[in-house]
Amino acid sequence: QVQLIESGGGLVQAGGSLRLSCAASGRTVSTYGMGWFRQAPGKEREFVAAISRSGGNTGYGDSVKGRFTISRDNAKTVVYLQMNSLKPEDTAVYYCAAQIMGYGSRTAREYDYWGQGTQVTVSS
Repeated sequence: QVQLIESGGGLVQAGGSLRLSCAASGRTVSTYGMGWFRQAPGKEREFVAAISRSGGNTGYGDSVKGRFTISRDNAKTVVYLQMNSLKPEDTAVYYCAAQIMGYGSRTAREYDYWGQGTQVTVSS
């Protein structure tokens, strides 16, 4: 069993930056592909970014490519999402997810564990 706890969300002005963290407990995060998803009110959950177990491969949703960066520190069992040049349309609850022995899928249903989410609000 893995517990994922997100932190780092908050209110920021458009053009600003935030760094989200996802701390894992229960098992070493190095055995999991990790992903970030987000969900805005009235919308479906959207893929944001994913990273392979080693960190050697990453992937991004089209709407965040070039602005967001996913990284991981397996020694500290933490996954990060650096978000730059934030836009009001980035406002959502951001969720961290873990995929057992995974590569970091873009598909939410392929993930095995989820955090509770952290709110990100970008004002215009």
